[in-house]
This record gives sequence, C-alpha cells and structure tokens, in this order.
Amino acid sequence: MEKLFFNLSLLSYLTASLGYFIYLVHRKHFVAVISTVAVIIGLVLQTAVMGLRASVTGHGPYTTSFEVAFFCAWLIVLVYFFVEWRYKIKDLGAFVIPLVFLILLYSTFLSQEALKAPKSDLTLWITLHRSLSIVGYAAFAVAFGAGIMYLIQEHQVKSKKLGIMYFRMPSLETLDNLNYKVITVGFPLFTLGFMTGSLWNVQTHQPFYKWDIIKTMPLVVTWLIYSLIFFGRMLVGWQGKKAAQGAIIGFIAVIFTYLLHV
Repeated sequence: MEKLFFNLSLLSYLTASLGYFIYLVHRKHFVAVISTVAVIIGLVLQTAVMGLRASVTGHGPYTTSFEVAFFCAWLIVLVYFFVEWRYKIKDLGAFVIPLVFLILLYSTFLSQEALKAPKSDLTLWITLHRSLSIVGYAAFAVAFGAGIMYLIQEHQVKSKKLGIMYFRMPSLETLDNLNYKVITVGFPLFTLGFMTGSLWNVQTHQPFYKWDIIKTMPLVVTWLIYSLIFFGRMLVGWQGKKAAQGAIIGFIAVIFTYLLHV
C-alpha cells in the first residue's frame, strides 16, 4: 500500500507540473484547477505514506536519506500552498511543483528501507536538528522558484521585449518581496537546525562544532549565502536581481550539501 501511494503521489505531481506549465502558457482556468487538485491528491497520498512509515518505524520522516528527500518534498508543497494562498501567485506552481516531482523521483533511487530509531534521551535534539533544517530547505526551494521567476521577468523588462511570460507573471516588486519573506522565515529555522545539531554533538560527547571539510564546508557556505541575503537586505538594502541570484545559488548549494550527506 505504501509503495502504491508513493507511485500515485509521484504521478500526481508530474500531472500537476505539466498542467501548471500549460496554464502558464495558455491561461486555461480548468487546467489550473486540475493542476491544483493533482497537487492536493499528491500531498494527501504523501501524508498517508508518512503515516504508514511512522507506524512501522516509530519516528518521523527524517532518519534516512530517502525520508529526508520525501519529507522535504512534502514540506515544499505545504509552503507552496501557503504562498499561493497568501500572494495568489498561481504561476509559482510551474517553477516549484516540478522541483517537488524531481526530488521524489530522485528518492526512488535511494534505499526505502524503514529503520527503527534507537530509543535515547537525545532523540529530541536530533529530531529538532533535522526537522528545522528540512523546513528551512523547503522555504529555500520556494525562494528558488521565485528567484527564477524574477530573473525571467527582469530580463524581459530590461530587454524591452515583453514576451508572453511578462504578462503571465507577477511584478518584480511582488516577486522580490516574496523572495525576501520566504527567506526571512527559512533562514532562522535553518540556523536553529544548525545550532541544535551542534548541541546534539555536545550531548553525545563530541566537539560542539565537528569539522568535516567534505560535509561541513558546503553547509557553512550555504549558511553564508543565505545570511548575506538575510542581513544584506536589512543592513544595505540588498534586493532585486542580486537577491534572486543569491536564492538560486543558495538552493544549488543546498542540493550539493544534501548529495554529500547521502
């Protein structure tokens, strides 16, 4: 049953990805409705898969590489729905939902073995570390989509060749504001995930900051990229194209960091 639900959720996100792209180009309302329904179905099926796994493992979806990818995809959908409801940017689905599909597709190549977590007084710290980090990643994924939309829109404005996409997407101001708001939420959560991971090291009698140049350096670089966007906006007014490019580069760093930890 779990495998069936997983495959159906993957199919639902593929359908929604294609639908949102068609809606972006042709503006057929019924296509947008079908795409939204497909995403909802995918989310419900994903939730069912997580529930089934939790009943077997006794923990949330954050222990194995497969669970981290699966959980991240699930959270991206939740963040997307909130943003779409808050900002009414339906076209964001054409840039975010395909990412969800690709993450789930990638997870099919990972071991899906359900592992039971050992009982420990330190479970709280590792749970906070992984959960907060993954929520931060989900927010960064939506910022990534908004960043791509911003660069497309900005290119059309500067080239003075207003193609069909210009009239399909929100204003530069709206996209820039969305990018900032999402990172404003995601960066502190990601930072807390970083810190709770260090506290977990202390509790397990390891150094507060365990240096592993292969795994830790990309994580530090990722944190620095988003800190530049976060603090740069507040201190020096860094916004617009630079912030969009930062969100894209930052999420590429997130993917690279994840792959090193697989």
